[in-house]
Amino acid sequence: MQPAWPLLVFVGLILALVALIMSLSYLLGQRQSHRADLGPYESGVAAAELPAGISVEFYRLAVFFVIFDVEAVFLFIWAVVVREVGWSGYAEMLVFVGVLFAALVYLWRLGSLDWRQTPRKRRQG
Repeated sequence: MQPAWPLLVFVGLILALVALIMSLSYLLGQRQSHRADLGPYESGVAAAELPAGISVEFYRLAVFFVIFDVEAVFLFIWAVVVREVGWSGYAEMLVFVGVLFAALVYLWRLGSLDWRQTPRKRRQG
């Protein structure tokens, strides 16, 4: 059994460093805020509405790609170590793929994967 005091000293030093950095930030930081500081900001450009040529489906497809690309990474890692993890690893991967498949079915049933243009209803009034 190893002594716990090195871990406690390490955690204490980390907490002291965080407290020091936050204190210095508070003491040396900017005290005033302007209206422009409260707005969204990205890459040096003020946020604006979506350009006319880009639809929301593009962003939806990007999110789907990220989700299922991460799934592919996990499946690749599992395929590399499949013999070491045994049947329990196989069962865990079946649960993982099952949850992702359920999410895909859910999104499909919601119509999120439908790219057909549907006519928008005009509002009366």
